[in-house]
Amino acid sequence: MVTRRIAVLQGAISLVSLTAVVWWASRQDRPSLPETGDAVAALLAAGGLYAAATAARAERWYRILRRSGVGARRGDAYGLTTVGYMANNVLPARSGDLLRALLLVPATGTGKRSAVGTVVAERVLDVVALGLMFLALAYGFLRGVPVPGVLFLVAAAGAFALAVAVAAVVALRRGDLVRRAREFMRPLAAASRDLLSAHGAALLLLSLAIWALEGSVYLAVARAVGLEMGPLEAAYVVAFTNLFAMVPAAPGYLGTFDAAVVFAAKSIGGPGYLVVTYLLLLRFVLFVPITVVGLVVLIARYGGWSRYRDARLEAMRA
Repeated sequence: MVTRRIAVLQGAISLVSLTAVVWWASRQDRPSLPETGDAVAALLAAGGLYAAATAARAERWYRILRRSGVGARRGDAYGLTTVGYMANNVLPARSGDLLRALLLVPATGTGKRSAVGTVVAERVLDVVALGLMFLALAYGFLRGVPVPGVLFLVAAAGAFALAVAVAAVVALRRGDLVRRAREFMRPLAAASRDLLSAHGAALLLLSLAIWALEGSVYLAVARAVGLEMGPLEAAYVVAFTNLFAMVPAAPGYLGTFDAAVVFAAKSIGGPGYLVVTYLLLLRFVLFVPITVVGLVVLIARYGGWSRYRDARLEAMRA
């Protein structure tokens, strides 16, 4: 029942966001896809840069796994990263992150919670890296761009998370739930605790480099469509868009991603028809190739759809 309600909420958020984007796009001049050689080269460069960012994410996960004592091979970390992104694009609530951890368990013999904990550590690094980007953009670089609105959303999300945490602590004070909760959370939190070290600092630098690579993808697509955007504006669009990626939504962040890209690109002065073209091509570069690659890797190395279905059921029960 709870899962069904969450799915309904995600669908509703995506539907409202997508409806707003479609209504706005219908009022713009008709977009046209770029056809020049320079535009095609820029799109190819964007695809290559995103492949590099994905490889860097896979390497980061591999290093977290090794530090946590999980005997994973580098090939598994790289392959399952693509599978996880594929699943994120076809399943709601970033389920691919959980699925890739569960698919790693049979290959390494590690516990499920320990494997999932390494993915949690990745998300911690991303949140910290994005937070640093927000601070830099708000207090040192961009002027006239509504970054304070982003900070307000971050503060609101933080306040909500704090309220949930306080409510959880109050609930856990009853009986022996505190002890049981600690026992359950210990393997999940182990990889995140390891980040409080020189190892964690190095991974944070790697995370910042990953987001810089992702920003270069956004910038290359902008160059392909003729949308005026500099490196700092691209960083702003990346930061704003990935903040909205945290909002529960349908698979592929349908609606929320689109609304965030439109708002951010318009806020830096992009013409409506170019923003529509930019959104369409950015979606293609970020979602289509990685989904195809992840599907091929899943079928070729990890048992195909049957293993995917079993891991998905495990994820739903987790």
